[in-house]
Amino acid sequence: MRSLSASQLRELVPMRDAVELMKAVFASSSSGETISPLRTPIEMPDGSGVSLYMPAFVPANAGFPAGSGAKIVSVYPDNATRDLPTINAVVIMLDPTTGVPIGIIEGGAMTALRTGAVSGAATDLLARRDASVLTVIGAGVQGVTQAAAVASVRALDKIYVIDAQAATASSFGDRLAPWDEAAAARVLIADDVALALAETDIICTATTSATPVYAHEHVRPGTHINAVGAFTPQMQEIPVETLLGARVIVDQVEAVLHEAGDFIIPIDAGMVARDSVRDELGQIVNGDIPGRTSDEEITFFKSVGNAIQDMIVGAVALERAEQREVGGVVDLG
Repeated sequence: MRSLSASQLRELVPMRDAVELMKAVFASSSSGETISPLRTPIEMPDGSGVSLYMPAFVPANAGFPAGSGAKIVSVYPDNATRDLPTINAVVIMLDPTTGVPIGIIEGGAMTALRTGAVSGAATDLLARRDASVLTVIGAGVQGVTQAAAVASVRALDKIYVIDAQAATASSFGDRLAPWDEAAAARVLIADDVALALAETDIICTATTSATPVYAHEHVRPGTHINAVGAFTPQMQEIPVETLLGARVIVDQVEAVLHEAGDFIIPIDAGMVARDSVRDELGQIVNGDIPGRTSDEEITFFKSVGNAIQDMIVGAVALERAEQREVGGVVDLG
């Protein structure tokens, strides 16, 4: 069984490659070709954290190998006070023909890479071609790869960064540099969300907020929004006005209606119709529905994440690792 570290994964699957992998895997998902049961959360009794168990299978597609296995992710917000990552994860890959374990991959980097990449795919398919100003709300690990992914598909002049923790915001450029030095040089710290959004073309939200992190009235016509935070039914980083005033696209309808408070809370309150959430990113890739329909349209993409993303990246990473003899080899006996 081959083991891959975070740095080895980034070398084997650069962000731009991961963006294309996300397009391919969600096209397969919308065609009914992947298997991904809803993730199982195990919440700690004291509310200190949650572990998410996510199995999946992805068939060989568009020249990419098949992937099978599972990811386990833990999210412990108080880890920031312990000088530990908030998100820890591991990905276990199996041979899809035999079920034999063939790989173990550091899952924090995998989560950041594929979460950024799916927003990169959505941005490439939905943002205006001339979009050049990005605002990232939530400057943690996920926020960094959101910026890296958007920068891989659009020529950015400015990247505004907003975070409740000043130190997290101030270190954003340094943490983005290993992904994209040119993009890191364009980072600006913003204190006022409304002022930043007044010149923003693309918004990425990556928070665990229970209340909206911006006001929809400040979103300019023609803006594209990626929302990858608020991954539980209790979290809500997006205002309901965005759901009512934007073209809504999701990664998987069933998953967001089951897990995303951004939808669950306003649907339960009778503010949003459940059947208004119906369009998936993979349908755009497949040509079943259109992408952006005008330069004035506001487009909104919501992702709660899915292990099919990890499986396709993991399968490609392991294939390349074998070819290049990268990573350690673990004998399970």
